[in-house]
Formats: sequence, structure tokens, C-alpha cells
Amino acid sequence: MDAKITVLLVDDHKLFRRGVRLFLESCPDIQLVGEVSSGEEAIRFLAGQFADVVLLDVEMPGMDGAETAKEISIRWPGIRILMFSSRGSKQKLAKALESGAAGFVMKDAPPEELVATIRKVAAAN
Repeated sequence: MDAKITVLLVDDHKLFRRGVRLFLESCPDIQLVGEVSSGEEAIRFLAGQFADVVLLDVEMPGMDGAETAKEISIRWPGIRILMFSSRGSKQKLAKALESGAAGFVMKDAPPEELVATIRKVAAAN
């Protein structure tokens, strides 16, 4: 089996993180290497441990998803960023992609769509 896709989950809602974690744990080719609740925590985490994909919420207090994505893209250009949001708009999608995201998925998407998008984003690296 090929190496697992390592994922860092960044979202300020603990319940959402728990649900995503439980689902990702059932995927044999994906390894959740960490979960944090803010952009600032994501930057600190990545300073010490690599992830292939950062699953990043658009809207967070403090450093929002676009700012975080831009910082990650500058510091670690090999990390792929997949942003997600509970409220979609063309403006949010455009902002996410402009800030360095390789993809965008809605929070209410089926779990299988999230996993397929993680795989697609990781393969593009």
C-alpha cells in the first residue's frame, strides 16, 4: 500500500472536528495527524510536523481561513490546502483559491465527497 495522505484539520468547532476525525479514521489511505481550532494553532503545528493536506475552515475567529491559507502557502508551498465552509458563495470560493487553496468543499457535503476531494487535492501535489 502506498503512503497514507496525512491531514491536518483546522476548525473552531469541536463537534465538527470530532465528526470529521471519526470518518477519516475509517479511511485506510488517510491519516489525521492533528486537529487544531485556529489558524494560529495550524501555523504552530506545521512548524513542527508536516501534513500533505490541510483541511481548513474559511471562517474562524482571529486568523481566518484565507489568511491562514496564504501563510501556509508562503511557508510550506508543498502543502496542499482544502478549504471548507458552511456557507458557500462565489466570493468565498474565489477568496479561498486566491489565498492558495487547491480546492473547496461545503461542510454539508457527503463524507465520501470530502474524502474524494482530499484524495484529488493530495494527488495534484
